[in-house]
Amino acid sequence: MVGAILVAFVCLQVSLVLGACPHIITRAQWGARHPTSTPTHLAGAVHYAFIHHSAGAECHDRASCQAQVKGFQNYHMDTHGWSDIGYTFIIGGDGSVFEGRGWNVVGAHTLGYNSVGYGFCFIGTFTSHLPTAAAQQAVKDLIACGVTEGKIQHNYVLRGHRDVGSTECPGTAFWHHIKTWPHY
Repeated sequence: MVGAILVAFVCLQVSLVLGACPHIITRAQWGARHPTSTPTHLAGAVHYAFIHHSAGAECHDRASCQAQVKGFQNYHMDTHGWSDIGYTFIIGGDGSVFEGRGWNVVGAHTLGYNSVGYGFCFIGTFTSHLPTAAAQQAVKDLIACGVTEGKIQHNYVLRGHRDVGSTECPGTAFWHHIKTWPHY
């Protein structure tokens, strides 16, 4: 029994060190609409990881987060006329990670940088407080996964949306916080 526990512990440590990917709720699992046009694929690993917030209500369980993700896709497609949801991945307060456009696809999240970066959107408004620890850990794990899987360059640059555009995104409190993260 002790040997099995030790093996499990070592496997856990190895997966954490190597950037094991968090569970991702696929487009099919959250009920995404099909894009209205063929997605443009990225040529290789991107240089930027952009942090966004949705600037709306927070969610703390899969059902409410999933409903919001569907709402984002509807808004992006029906109001903006985009071919799909703009974000690469969307993170809920419970740490759920929803596939937006996903790896290897050009997004519509950071004007002028969509073909060189991924957009990670936190559900909620973070002007005066931070997202949950679970949500923050999920995106850190997701970015580490992207590096390990060759989707994000190992020397990537982390930025908040406001660093490259005229916006308050990802919220003042959160923006100040991500400036303490590696790669900022």
